[in-house]
This record gives sequence, C-alpha cells and structure tokens, in this order.
Amino acid sequence: MHRPLILAALALAVSGIPAFAQTAEPEKHSFEGGTITITETDTGEKEIAFDGQLLASNYFVSFDREVEVGGSKVALISVGDGGNACPPGTLIVWKNGSEIDSDYVGEDCGAPSPAVTPSQIYFVPYLLPGASADVVTWSPTERYGLAGLLTYKPQADTGWSDLDPTAVEHMLDTFRNEAVYAAAEKLLGGDLESVATGLVVGGAPETLKSGVIWSDGCIPHACGGGNSFMAIDKRGRKLYFAQQTEGDTPNAWPPAAKWPEDVRDAMTGALRR
Repeated sequence: MHRPLILAALALAVSGIPAFAQTAEPEKHSFEGGTITITETDTGEKEIAFDGQLLASNYFVSFDREVEVGGSKVALISVGDGGNACPPGTLIVWKNGSEIDSDYVGEDCGAPSPAVTPSQIYFVPYLLPGASADVVTWSPTERYGLAGLLTYKPQADTGWSDLDPTAVEHMLDTFRNEAVYAAAEKLLGGDLESVATGLVVGGAPETLKSGVIWSDGCIPHACGGGNSFMAIDKRGRKLYFAQQTEGDTPNAWPPAAKWPEDVRDAMTGALRR
C-alpha cells in the first residue's frame, strides 16, 4: 500500500546522488594577460588561482572588482570563512614586476571594507560599540600602511526622545543614539565591546507589555558561549545588560536582582536557549 511512496523516495534519493558528486564549472576572470579562476573543491572550499598558481582558498570566495591603483591593475576578491554576520576579508591581486603577487587584508568576522582611491586602497573597519581599530592602507609600491585610528562614536546630539523603538531593526543600531551609548558606557565600562559582540548574531527586538524592548544574540562562530542580552526602557531611560558566563549565572548590569520582573524573565529565557 505504501509502495508508490517508497519508490518516489528512492527515485528522489537516486536522482540526488550525481548532484553531490558534481562541482560547478570554474569561474574565470581575465586579468593582466592571464586568467584568475575560482574553483570549488570536493571539500566545499574554493581555490583562487592565476594561470594555475594557487593564491588562496577558503569557504567563501567572491570576485569583487578590478580597479586601478597607483597605475597598476588590481583585482579585489572577497575571501573568508563564511557564516552568519562574518564579513569576508579582501585578497588583493596585482602584477608585481613580471610576476603575479597577492596580499590579504582582514581577520575572522572583523574584515574592513575596501575604499579605492587613485593612489591607495583604504580599508575601513566595521566597529562595534566601545571599539577602536586601525584604518589600513595598501598600494602596489608601499603595500601595507596605516592611515589612522578609527573609534566608534554615536550620532551627536541624539537623545532619548529621538529613539524610536518600533524602527529598530537590530539592537546594535540603538548604540548610534548618543544618550543610549552614554548610558551603556556608564553601565558597562570596559565590558561594553564584549557585551556588544555577544549581540552581533541577533535581530529585531521584541517588546514586553511594559513597553520595554529587548533582544539577545551571540558571538559569530561562537554561539552558546558569551551570548548577550540587552533591554531598553525608553520611558524610564534605563538599560539592562546580561552576558553568559562559564557558570550557571550570567553577568548582569545592573545586578539582576534590581531588574523589573518581566525584563529579568525575558533575559532568563533568552540566555537559557
């Protein structure tokens, strides 16, 4: 009686077998008299090569663009581990004399974006609240350099009245408000960047009956360790933060015993998931 269903399942299974064995055709880009190829391997990694010369490999690879910097043609290729909320770094490919050369700018889940000028490429980091990072430069002649130090800052002259909880798409967006940022700095001190990092893999906040908005999140590639919680009481002009620890009790700012019951319940449920 169930034979048609079984046969259908077998047909789907058999038809799916060749798909796992096949790999996509190499992606090809003409560059400086040769060809840059991006080839997916059996392991799922993608290899970047120039006329057979392996330049780099990783799980996420995407050809960005070809530009001209300092009189040289330069290919920019996005390369990274992949994963949620993890921007890739940039592989820089150019002809150094008569040979193809390459450099890489970026780090896991913190890769800066390239901004191209006629003489240099500036790599501007994405900053989390409480963080500072170098602005790296690159040119065909000087290669790596530094342009300065970039520090996270909220939008000037924004207060509690400017905060619209219904328009928040990600909890980290609220730190752009100067009043929220100042309150977070005062409450968290040196833990601000760590707690903010624990919110990265998250989404739009939820709203309690009291009007308090809250959200939780986790660290990219490390969910389940260091997950963070944040709640905002706009009417009371108060913030609440918590972060997982190795023990059973998360760190909380202010101490969780001083939290409103509904906010504490939301935090407890979120960090136990």
